[in-house]
Amino acid sequence: MRRQITHPGSGQLRYMIREIVEFGRKVQALGRPIIWENIGDPVRKGEAPPDWIRAIVGELAAGEESYAYSDTQGVPATREFLASRANDRLEPASTTGNGERPGVESGARIDADDIIFFNGLGDAVSKIFGQLRAQARVIGPSPAYSTHSSAEAAHSGYEHLTYRLDPDRGWLPDLDELENTVRYNPSIAGILIINPDNPTGAVYPRDVLERFVEIARRHNLFIICDETYAHVVYGGAHETHLNQIIGDVPGIAMRSISKEVPWPGARCGWIEVYNRKSDPDFDGYVESLIAAKRLEVCSTTLPQLAIPRIMGDPRYVEHLDTRNAEYDARAGETMEALGGLDALRVNRPRGGFFITPVFDAGALPPDGVLPIEEPDIRALVEEKVQSAEPDARFVYYLLGATGVCVVPLSGFCSQLDGFRLTLLETSDDVRSRALQAIASSVQEYCSAARGRPAVEEAALARD
Repeated sequence: MRRQITHPGSGQLRYMIREIVEFGRKVQALGRPIIWENIGDPVRKGEAPPDWIRAIVGELAAGEESYAYSDTQGVPATREFLASRANDRLEPASTTGNGERPGVESGARIDADDIIFFNGLGDAVSKIFGQLRAQARVIGPSPAYSTHSSAEAAHSGYEHLTYRLDPDRGWLPDLDELENTVRYNPSIAGILIINPDNPTGAVYPRDVLERFVEIARRHNLFIICDETYAHVVYGGAHETHLNQIIGDVPGIAMRSISKEVPWPGARCGWIEVYNRKSDPDFDGYVESLIAAKRLEVCSTTLPQLAIPRIMGDPRYVEHLDTRNAEYDARAGETMEALGGLDALRVNRPRGGFFITPVFDAGALPPDGVLPIEEPDIRALVEEKVQSAEPDARFVYYLLGATGVCVVPLSGFCSQLDGFRLTLLETSDDVRSRALQAIASSVQEYCSAARGRPAVEEAALARD
């Protein structure tokens, strides 16, 4: 080309969660049945929405309104409904002895104009990072959810900036490291939080979230909080929403029906904007999001129409409670299968439907293998792992040897070796087989690394 046309950040657009599917399909074509533990789609795993939700959607689909454009920011009645629900999350007003009302002051109220719909949160992420100045960075967690980290890195043209989530502290964030990075990097304009977290399954306590807000306030930053899994919480954890604790700090919460209803194929998500008028620059940024959306005309109408009918139904709370109890039980099964392995550190998830074991330092042998009887599958794996990260090498061998497809933790912008799997499998038999295959494969794959020091010691003794 006479001029270079590729964006300088295009190389940052990586999504290992789906990239591994291409390799899995090749293994599948060679005769190995695959258990897909890489993609968080409840419907594909057998968890279709209940009949009463599908009846609502079917009734709306029969009406003319669902075939029309909606307003650019979304269906007005749906935005009114969601704004009311957001305000209902705030603590009741209470008066202290000096007349303060801490329940109101700690939160942020919104109205329908503070809600903007997108065609799924992937669309929202693209707009949110795409409308930032290239020099304005947003620091996010590591491990990172790939959609966020790739979009932020691509917009800037540099690697994604991160703060550490610590597996030895239940995947809680290292907030001292975060504040030090913010203090000495003036390009940072915002902080990304994912709560409940994907891929770790951590649910942050209120005091941790409040400290995020304090850091943002001290350094004049805005906050983005991905709350996709806000109502997928279990195991004794309690969700705290950003608008309950954000005070006067500018912020954006990202929400969706993909995982809750679940209806991922609807591609329906929205953002809630808090304290838009508190800073003119933030106000202008939000207006640019609306302007960018205006160029698309609007987001898909049908799922927006369904939201008040579904979430306002008395059966919806029971629907969420039932699903959360199932995820909690599966988390227990996964911990029982993997939690006692010498090579792994495993934190029990409290939200979302993912679990991310981490290999101990030195547990992965650099040349580790798993036996694969089929020569063509073995050759495919051996070719793939030539330049793979250590945890990706294990993941490819696991896929070739057992057909279980997980995602390497190195694909989540992380320096830790590990892998993510889901809690979505509805078949008890398939789930059990997958966990047994993973557990036995970890033990076999890592046995070489555990055995090597003993061999070396014996050799030294002979010398």
